[in-house]
Order: sequence, then structure tokens, then C-alpha cells
Amino acid sequence: MDMKGSTFVVAGGASGLGEATVRMLIHYGALVIILDQNELRGRSVQEDIGSRVCFEKADIKSEYQVRKSLERGLERYGDIHGVINTAGIFHAEKVLKKKGTHSLDVFSEILQVNLIGSFNLTRLAAEIMQDNEPNEEGEKGVIINTASTAAFEGQSGQPAYSAASGGIVSMTLPLARELSTYGIRVMTIAPGVFYTPMHESLPQQRRDELDMHTQFPNRVGAADEYALLVKSIISNCMLNGETIRLDGAMRFPPE
Repeated sequence: MDMKGSTFVVAGGASGLGEATVRMLIHYGALVIILDQNELRGRSVQEDIGSRVCFEKADIKSEYQVRKSLERGLERYGDIHGVINTAGIFHAEKVLKKKGTHSLDVFSEILQVNLIGSFNLTRLAAEIMQDNEPNEEGEKGVIINTASTAAFEGQSGQPAYSAASGGIVSMTLPLARELSTYGIRVMTIAPGVFYTPMHESLPQQRRDELDMHTQFPNRVGAADEYALLVKSIISNCMLNGETIRLDGAMRFPPE
């Protein structure tokens, strides 16, 4: 898919991996609809870039809010050709604690935002993209969701985050198989440790522990490197139905 002149929705586009993706898309001539709950940050990105970006405040797990935001984006730009979903939350909590057990409400919230939110945006965007005019390859759209390497080797204290990431990975192929009928590709990126607001929110000791396991380059990933993979997926229509680990060969030893 050619990014120039195409319209993309970036959920979580007000900061971190999402903001880097927004700026990459704009650089290559795309139009962007940002979905995010951080209105202050989202408006700031919109004002910095200009009329080729519009911000919509939306909770990704709300059918009403996402649907209305997509509708307003359509009114402004005419079409939606792709979705990059970087919206998500992180929480670490042991199942067995000194007092009590892992909060069921917190476990549910992580799944609601990260997994169900991803599916919600996927289905509502696909409903719109099925009516696009196909390009010369027959392609009508591309959806890129974001999981985590926690889907494959989650750490102690990450049952909720790992479960949500694993769900995103597991639904990638069946979504791709179904939506291929409509010329829509579905991919997932599973990043390792990246320098984002989520990473910054962790205690310094935990950040240092995570960072040391990236083999090469021996550092935290940069948000621009995530955006570079998004660019490759959009541009290469043979990439479909797969999850790509983006982690510098990060592997954790047994605890």
C-alpha cells in the first residue's frame, strides 16, 4: 500500500510508539486520525503537525466512542485505509501476595483495554475498509495491532499483560484469513522493551532488569524503530497473518 494520500487511524497516537508512527506516516504523505484519551497530548501533536492530522478523544474499548471517531474521520478525510493500534496499558502484580491475591478487576481491565480494545477497533475499521476501492494488488486496507514479547515469555507478575498480548497474537491469523476475502491484511507487532511512557512508569530497578536482556543492540528500543517496522508492513503486501517480534533478540532466563 502506498502511504501517500492514504488515511490511517493510529490508536494511542498521542505519545510513545503511536506518536512516532503518526510522524512517520505524515513524513510519507499520509493523513492520520489519532485516537487517544490523552486530550492534552493529542491536541499538541495535532497542532504541531497541522491539518493532515486530526485528534479524536476516544476510549478504544467503547464501541460508541470508536465508531463516532471513525465516522468523524471519514467526514474529514473521505476514506480510511489502515489502522495501527498502539493503545494499551501495563500492570504488574503477583497472583499470590503477602495479603490477598491478584485483583480480578485489574486483570479484567487489562484484557478489556489491550485485547478487547484491539478487537473493537479492528472490527469497526474493517467494516469501513471493506468498501474501499482496491489498489492494483486488490488491497483495500491494512490493520496492525500491537502485542508484546510477553505473549511468548511473560515474566512473573505479568499474567494479565501476557494473557492480553497472547490473545492479540492468537487472533491475528484467523482475522487475516477472514479479512483477506475483502482485501484487508492483518498483522501484529510484538515489541520487546522500548523507551515509551509505559517504560518510564516502571521503577528504575525493574527498568534496568528488563533492559539488560536485549542481546543486540544492547539497549532499549526506540519508538522510531517501531514506526520503521510499521512502514515496512504497510509497504509490503506479502506481510499478512503474522506476528513479528521486535526485540533485539531479547530473551529472559528462567526465574
